[in-house]
Amino acid sequence: MPKVDRRILKTQEALKKAVLELMAEKNFDHITIQDLSDRANVSRGTIYLHYLDKYDLLDKLIETHIIELRERCEAAADIDFINGSLIWTEYFDSNYSFFSMMLASKGAPYFRNRFHNFLIEEFRDEVDVTAGKNLGLNKVVIVNFVASAYVGVVEWWFTNEKPIPHQELAEQLGTLLDRMCN
Repeated sequence: MPKVDRRILKTQEALKKAVLELMAEKNFDHITIQDLSDRANVSRGTIYLHYLDKYDLLDKLIETHIIELRERCEAAADIDFINGSLIWTEYFDSNYSFFSMMLASKGAPYFRNRFHNFLIEEFRDEVDVTAGKNLGLNKVVIVNFVASAYVGVVEWWFTNEKPIPHQELAEQLGTLLDRMCN
């Protein structure tokens, strides 16, 4: 894999930071390429060298975090729900500014939908409808319920500015997942 020029990485990081700062100030739909250009201190042409438009920039930013969450899931495939949730909540905590902007603001419903779909993929294999309390229930309904509940609790955590430590959040989420999925 070829090494990426540091100037390119620096420009992309400046643009990602700019979009998050601007989203803290106004709805994403009202952000212009000129706003991004001014905030990141790059030319409009430079933005178009790296991204198709502002939606492509946002999509790439979101994708970076979804990929990281997926990799963390894969690395922790054989652990229980509490420890698995701890891995995620540590990542949420260390990337607080991004996730709080994406989940607690009205400017990023696209991220919420992507995050929800990601969770559906992750929980699909965890739900067992062949025995126990889920016997006879529709797996699609259960998976959507679990994913929606998880997103809702994480949104609550960010919207209320981390009212409990991420470790406690992980323990609570892990316990609830264990009850709902097994």
